[in-house]
Amino acid sequence: MASILDSVNQRTQMVGQNRLELLLFRLAGKQRFGINVFKVREVLPCPKLTAMPHRNRLVRGIAHIRGQAISIIDLSMATGGPEITDLQNRFIIIAEYNRTVQGFLVGGVDRIININWEEILPPPKGTGRDAYLTAVTEIDKELVEIIDVERILADITPVNTDISEEVANQPINVAKENLTILITDDSAVARGQIKRALQSLDIPMEIKKNGKEALDWLKAKAKEVDGDVHPHVPVLVSDVEMPVMDGYTLTAEIKADPQLAGVHVILHTSLSGVFNQAMVKKVGADDFIAKFHPDELATAVKKWLNAEADVDIE
Repeated sequence: MASILDSVNQRTQMVGQNRLELLLFRLAGKQRFGINVFKVREVLPCPKLTAMPHRNRLVRGIAHIRGQAISIIDLSMATGGPEITDLQNRFIIIAEYNRTVQGFLVGGVDRIININWEEILPPPKGTGRDAYLTAVTEIDKELVEIIDVERILADITPVNTDISEEVANQPINVAKENLTILITDDSAVARGQIKRALQSLDIPMEIKKNGKEALDWLKAKAKEVDGDVHPHVPVLVSDVEMPVMDGYTLTAEIKADPQLAGVHVILHTSLSGVFNQAMVKKVGADDFIAKFHPDELATAVKKWLNAEADVDIE
């Protein structure tokens, strides 16, 4: 166990070629779950928790860790399971999502595995937990479920998706006719948040669930227009963590294709505090925004739309 706890911080520096490392853990039963190590700060035995009045029922208490007060969310309860008991023998995963730090109470920590995103698949229908799953994979002939943490956080603290009047009034200096904004994210909650934040732009949006779907759609669009896609699809807003094909690989594939390379790629991800800026430059992304701030997202999209102001659509 000590080797797992000690290695998490080092492993968060890894960003692969369509690969990721998953920290496997259990909740209140035998089912194993996974979380991307890149989002994990550290794993600790569950400390003493301080109960807070009027807290959300999913928050078991507050832990004081390294001078910071962190809310500890019972991940079993958050996904419809039973409360985790015997806290002195349990663990918390300290992770950073959407510019905030959270602690997730789990029953036990298993190990870290290295896996290709192609082996991470959308969750099957009818699993019972599909509302809280973003993906699944198979490890040791057992199904491992990857939880939609953004869905859980949105249930506890709903995100404001409205843009400010100031940003709404920023001009768009490009003709909107025949334009499409492409959005790809594996989280249903995140897709809805992005769509609501950008709906005031009055530009149609095409929504995809992973990088492979987005790339296939762009290639089909290139055939449809018989050439350069970016006058028609000037902006792509893409998550980084997605099953089948991640956002890094999607960006690299787009920038390597002459018919797609002009599309401005905004990586929009909950990988905030430990984000690897070198990787963004390596794959050729045009912008990076940590989730979720509607004004920043809308401003970035408008910026890249206005960059196309002098491009004529045939």
